[in-house]
Amino acid sequence: MPKANRYDAIVIGGGPAGSTAAAVLAQKGRRVVVLEKEKFPRYHIGESLLPYGYYTLQRIGVLDKMKGSEFTRKYSVQFVGTSGRASLPFYFFQQLKHEASQTWQVLRGEFDQLLLDNAREKGAEVIEETTVRGVIRDNGAVAGVNGVTPSGETLEFHAPITIDCSGRDAFSVTRNGWKVRDPKLNKIAVWTYYKGALRDPGVDEGATTVAYVPEKGWFWYIPLHRDIVSVGVVAEKDYLYKDSHDLPAIFHGEVEKNKWIKHHLAAGQQFGPYRVTGEYSYRSRHCAADGLILAGDAFAFLDPVFSSGVFIALRSGEMAADAADAALASGDFSAAQFSGYGADLCGGIEAMRRLVYAFYDHAFSFRVFLKHHPDMHGDMTDCLMGNLFRDFDPLFSAVAEFAKIPEPLSHGRPLAVDKVEVTP
Repeated sequence: MPKANRYDAIVIGGGPAGSTAAAVLAQKGRRVVVLEKEKFPRYHIGESLLPYGYYTLQRIGVLDKMKGSEFTRKYSVQFVGTSGRASLPFYFFQQLKHEASQTWQVLRGEFDQLLLDNAREKGAEVIEETTVRGVIRDNGAVAGVNGVTPSGETLEFHAPITIDCSGRDAFSVTRNGWKVRDPKLNKIAVWTYYKGALRDPGVDEGATTVAYVPEKGWFWYIPLHRDIVSVGVVAEKDYLYKDSHDLPAIFHGEVEKNKWIKHHLAAGQQFGPYRVTGEYSYRSRHCAADGLILAGDAFAFLDPVFSSGVFIALRSGEMAADAADAALASGDFSAAQFSGYGADLCGGIEAMRRLVYAFYDHAFSFRVFLKHHPDMHGDMTDCLMGNLFRDFDPLFSAVAEFAKIPEPLSHGRPLAVDKVEVTP
């Protein structure tokens, strides 16, 4: 095997999780390769960042580029009832006295390109348009991968640790049958883009707005740069498809049901395709196996109502890189080595999952909750900002007075902990 194909670590996927993992490992002096199936820039949904993503962006050295970018500045999130009345915004700077309280709304093609270029600059090798087809095993442990180029050439890459950041393609999850869907959060989304749609004035111009559809779901409204707004509706599949499978008809039928959304879109012009996606919430049965770590959407995806997707990708990519580096330092690449990684990551995801469940409970209202528990405003804002890796039990004990809060999912641990066989 040519020496050029041997690495300390292989990263599958060049999105936010993969680019972050590669940058962290490269900064530590590790020889890392990123295998990305597409040619960047490429389209991707999920444009809203959370304030606590700041610290990962700072660590990998892209903050100056973010600050100098065109990306829309985001200071808050607000909620709009079915009447069209907006709540008082949750301003991040009221809770977090740090410049991290200002974050961004991004076009993912540009943002992801920035992160992938940064991984290159930090020393990672990036190979685009190479699709990973399978893994190479050594005594049962993942010891590399094989990939295919557009011309059909097969390549092999060897490393003692592979980080799967393949996004919703979920390379390892799909091949091993590890996907476990959340039955309570089985929504779909229909979305598109507008030019010239209305923006709120001043500091609220870049706010993420979550607008309810009566009893059934919600809209996101995300102001992007270049006068673009990303807007989509999320609801149960049976509800959205009850009368038609025509995406424009579904979308515009739901627009009529929220006065705020209708008013803000009336000033703009829709452009581009209408898109749909489903299977919103799932988690892998395992976060790791011998020689393998899962991160980002390749491990779990949570309903996007609070824009947690990119944040979890960034943070899990960082955490996975640190876990991989520790494994390289110790020479122990067994699944059990990654138990702490899985426990920490699942704990953070569970905090946001509990808040998502409360949101979908018809008995829950942010306004009513905070009226009864004004002392919880800071904890609630912390959760909305992505400060997920802390104790939220007091918050959700209070939320449980108004909504049914789920028990933590039992899966997501390393494979060896559960003594389950890996599918070849």
